[in-house]
Amino acid sequence: MKILVLSDIHANLTALQAIQEDYDHLICLGDLVDYGPQPRECIEWVRQRVPRIVRGNHDNAVGHRVDCRCSEKFKPLSVATREYTWSVLNADETGYLARLPLTDRFELDGMRFLAVHATPSDPLFCYLAADEKLWAHEVAAVQADFILVGHTHRPFVLKCGQKSVLNPGSVGQPRDGDPCASYALIRDSHVELKRVEYPVEATIAALMQTGLAGQAVSQLAHVLRTGGRCM
Repeated sequence: MKILVLSDIHANLTALQAIQEDYDHLICLGDLVDYGPQPRECIEWVRQRVPRIVRGNHDNAVGHRVDCRCSEKFKPLSVATREYTWSVLNADETGYLARLPLTDRFELDGMRFLAVHATPSDPLFCYLAADEKLWAHEVAAVQADFILVGHTHRPFVLKCGQKSVLNPGSVGQPRDGDPCASYALIRDSHVELKRVEYPVEATIAALMQTGLAGQAVSQLAHVLRTGGRCM
């Protein structure tokens, strides 16, 4: 059995389409929108293919018109793209984002899963680094074999006793110094963190067509090219 785990697509359809994996189950950990040029296309892609998805803080911000409460370093870019995102999404699409569940518990092939965007105790907003002690405390009371999280845009796998915490990284805006789209595969309980190159310049060209201010486009382009470094 192969489970494909995606997170933090951030309206980057070009990166999303570069992931060409066979899978039996597909799970998305949220943040379909903000930062990128193709929010409608990414929402459509996910709605057509992903039966299990949780809400991210940017989905929450777009769907409910509230603060995304993201990191201060990236917040200006989030705000810069949000007006564009609202301008291209219709009520059905923003409603879809607003209604996404905060958590999802399920079982596949005898394995118990908890899917959440940030952390089990704070599904939308908490940034928790890849620290085994921090995560062991965070998941101590969680009844699951796999805890699937996103939000940080940095991939990791941690073992906390008999539990595995998996962050697949970001499809559309990696922040670990590698611009390649990041995702994860679970094969019969074995986890693989994977990367795939995609034409970053095509995403940047699409950003230039959005009408965003030139400074915002330049900063977003730098983040995409460098794998997460702000100017």
